[in-house]
Amino acid sequence: MPETFTCEIQARLRDINAGGHVDNVEAIRVVEEARIRFFGLGRDGHGDGLTASSPAHVTDLVASQRVDYRAEMRFATFQPFVVRMWVGSIGRSSFTVQSEVRLAGPEHPAAVVAETAVVMWSHEHQRSWEHGPELRASLERFLAEPVDLRGRPPR
Repeated sequence: MPETFTCEIQARLRDINAGGHVDNVEAIRVVEEARIRFFGLGRDGHGDGLTASSPAHVTDLVASQRVDYRAEMRFATFQPFVVRMWVGSIGRSSFTVQSEVRLAGPEHPAAVVAETAVVMWSHEHQRSWEHGPELRASLERFLAEPVDLRGRPPR
């Protein structure tokens, strides 16, 4: 069974709008913060994340992001967002990250689902960087079915 990355992102008062629910832009910020943890900090916070095997001159760039909002996200003091992530597809120099954001534990339905296309980019060569064997192996550990986005044909 593939692995998933799960983390909690603390909700902030500034995340809410005048209607009392989490603003759509802040929901994307939650996905981004979780993705940074997934890629860079890993499970123990010591740089052993998903893309840790990439050379120093290679970075990840977001190429596109698709977000579906499934339920209202109301702000609750001291209640973090629970974000679960995995890899949905792997290309030559790109891959997709699948995300689910919940207001509570995994037993609650996802309020937000997202798919982020990421390209590995070489600053040294100013072009995309083909995955090395270590990165490909790391990505494959997390490879599973993509999130169900509205309008996407069934697989």
